[in-house]
Amino acid sequence: MITVYGIKTCGSVRNALKFFKDNNIEVEFFDFKKETPSSDKIKDWTTKADINVLFNNKGTKYKTLNLKELNLDSDGRYEWLCKEPLLFKRPVIEFDDKLVVAWDEEVYKNTFLK
Repeated sequence: MITVYGIKTCGSVRNALKFFKDNNIEVEFFDFKKETPSSDKIKDWTTKADINVLFNNKGTKYKTLNLKELNLDSDGRYEWLCKEPLLFKRPVIEFDDKLVVAWDEEVYKNTFLK
């Protein structure tokens, strides 16, 4: 099963969900606004994707929390991701013990339409 993690108002998440729907691929949706992934899940994700890829340092939440001033290292970024899931670059897509982060139509085609 493919799980899409994100928020419904995010353009990249909407693009990803539309891609799956258009290609008749069933997915589960995990809403970061309603739930927070477990710290174990996030730790697992950091073994499949670089923490700097997972951590969105360009988003609104990053800016409103003034995190740039903290000059976070990998451990600091991990701690913030555990308590504030809106800091994830979206969507995070989990499938077959793999991870795809962010919206890239070509990557999706090569990954999910084989």
